[in-house]
Amino acid sequence: MSYTSTLGGERHRFDSLARLLAAASPERSGDRLAGLAAGSAQERVAARWALAEVPLADFLASPVIPYETDDVTRLILDTHDAAAFAPVASLTVGELREWLLSDAADAVALAAVSPGLTPEMVAAVSKLMGNADLVAVARKVRVVTAFRSTIGLPGRIATRLQPNHPTDDPAGVAAALLDGLLLGSGDAVIGINPATDSPKAVRDLLELLDGVIQRYAIPTQSCVLSHVTTSVDLMERGAPVDLVFQSIAGTQAANASFGVTLGLLDEAYEAACGLGRGTVGDNVMYFETGQGSALSADAHHGVDQQTVEARAYAVARRYDPLLVNTVVGFIGPEYLYDGRQILRAALEDHFCGKLLGLPMGLDICYTNHADADDDDIATMLTMLGVAGASFVICTPGGDDIMLNYQSASYHDALYLREVLGLRPAPEFEAWLGSIGLLDERGAIRDVAGGHPLTAIGRELAA
Repeated sequence: MSYTSTLGGERHRFDSLARLLAAASPERSGDRLAGLAAGSAQERVAARWALAEVPLADFLASPVIPYETDDVTRLILDTHDAAAFAPVASLTVGELREWLLSDAADAVALAAVSPGLTPEMVAAVSKLMGNADLVAVARKVRVVTAFRSTIGLPGRIATRLQPNHPTDDPAGVAAALLDGLLLGSGDAVIGINPATDSPKAVRDLLELLDGVIQRYAIPTQSCVLSHVTTSVDLMERGAPVDLVFQSIAGTQAANASFGVTLGLLDEAYEAACGLGRGTVGDNVMYFETGQGSALSADAHHGVDQQTVEARAYAVARRYDPLLVNTVVGFIGPEYLYDGRQILRAALEDHFCGKLLGLPMGLDICYTNHADADDDDIATMLTMLGVAGASFVICTPGGDDIMLNYQSASYHDALYLREVLGLRPAPEFEAWLGSIGLLDERGAIRDVAGGHPLTAIGRELAA
């Protein structure tokens, strides 16, 4: 199936839906690297005109990656909810945009239609939207999940406390952990990227975090971001696994490059559910994604990186996760060149994930060789806070000394909560109050070095 558009007297032809989606995408270095980007600004505008006229039903009839060769495509089509799709089934991509921006598309209506939308549909409509449009629609969507804390409630934003250390040294982890807790961080998860994926190292970190959570009765969950096979092995051995983590992508081949299949994720999900470690909910999975991962694995099948990213969300929603985040600037400038491209990708990913029913958060970040700086972090953080992100990742001082990239800091999260009137997850907020870390306004109290939590550092260092 081909698509055409005439602009400025010139006729533009796009040989497939995948080619049309790629040409309509905002400029980004990854699509340019893959040879998929529009050849000119005029071609990009022509592609958007043509894309606006595409019926949503075309995405069901003409998958961008063949059904026979890709299990993510099969997952998308086999689980499509025709009844939920019915209210918008007659619309084009352009008409879907208008409906999403209308008052008729309120939180209830968006939740009802979500199972009927495919990743390619939401990726397509995002390409017709400005940044403000992406914020306005995503803000209307509410996705609530829970384990020991409740994520995604109105008027709240949670944080992942990320106490990484280059050698997984307990004293170093403890210092970063203490810093985050004293600054009110950690209600989404206390999550460590381990320096090694060895089962012993991962188990040691899990037991460290579980000991702190249990001793101080912190209503949160821990996660050591090891490969899913390591998590399954450790669960079988009785390790204190709260959330099962895995990086995922939007094609079967890209997931294979991560060493993961849908069957393996099924196994991990069932094992984690069987542990019953949650107290206020049973969402047990944590996924990370990122534009460019399929391209870096040479597994994009000629599909633009933002559409492939949206397809990863179909994998995620199969498992009703507690948390999903896009590490939006982490893969590097080869895929998102500068702060402008990273911001656009962040808003797209958040919008698409929320429309597909996921509890979306972000690692608002950039690598040290990208054309970005801390002002870009502040801009992204503010816009995603306005857009209703479920959580953000926070690191000590905004500098991850193990992964060597720049992210939001614990102080950035305090800024966001202050200027937007947002609060932590309710269970975590109550815990902060119970240990004297909140003042009469509900803001984090400056306790210097005199709070009982400082014993964490002394105990773990010993």
